[in-house]
Amino acid sequence: MKWFKDIHDRQIRLTDERQEHIEVDHPEMFGQIKKIEDTLSNPDIIIRSKTDSDVELFYRHYDITPVTEKYLCVVVKVLVGNLFIITAYFTDTIKRGDALWEKK
Repeated sequence: MKWFKDIHDRQIRLTDERQEHIEVDHPEMFGQIKKIEDTLSNPDIIIRSKTDSDVELFYRHYDITPVTEKYLCVVVKVLVGNLFIITAYFTDTIKRGDALWEKK
């Protein structure tokens, strides 16, 4: 298990099972743990999921990724005293939803 801190200094865990899911279901994410950590600690924007109010989507733009220029989206479940990564993937777009935080 790995632990990260987000921009709000909250502890977020990444279980071995979730890391395996990320790297198997999204093979372009293999070896991208540092980018996941950087996206949580220094996102461009954080969006509340429209389908699950307990989920926050952390986005950060990267000029260079294994799949060209993309945003990295790190999906975090936020429960009282229990924050954990559900998945992470590269994407072209930021999903719609309420912006919880945005880089100025």
